Amino acid sequence: MDTNRWRFCPRCGVQLQRQLVMGEERPVCPSCGFVAFADPKVTAGVLVEAKGRVLLGRRGVNPGKGAWYIPSGFVEYGEPPEVAAQREVLEETGVQVRITHLLGVWFFDGTPGGKAGIAIFYYGVPEGDSVATPADDVVEVAWCAPDGLPSPIAFPIHTEILQAWAQARLTGQSFPPPAGVRGQ
Repeated sequence: MDTNRWRFCPRCGVQLQRQLVMGEERPVCPSCGFVAFADPKVTAGVLVEAKGRVLLGRRGVNPGKGAWYIPSGFVEYGEPPEVAAQREVLEETGVQVRITHLLGVWFFDGTPGGKAGIAIFYYGVPEGDSVATPADDVVEVAWCAPDGLPSPIAFPIHTEILQAWAQARLTGQSFPPPAGVRGQ
């Protein structure tokens, strides 16, 4: 839990002190009682499939610079996760998507970059006739077949999702899997 970034109270400006709160040592304001909780970052993305291939991007920035990933990024304050996921795909690849299913929600910790967070992934299909074009954090895009996934993949959760997708497509199983079923 990273609460070391909190030095002063955002409410009243008094220097914070570390105190035991709810079983954890946390920054607390001795003046107004504000407690600084370290909230996880939330990311959202879409596994976009068309004609038996998935849309992947090659990262141009860290974490994971040079590796492939499922288009995704941070959810902004007040933004619904599914809207953030669609926005990220559009910003990074130029492809508009229609989300059809929730794939799952994952916790990540200690991945490249060292931040803990929550990842929400959806399954979707392209909408309209947009052409995949790299932009934002992406330097290359590719539509990949289940037996031709590139390497390396930037993040463990992305590897898990892509392996489940490829396995399902190569063995004739349904994907996304039925609700409540997620690969381990």
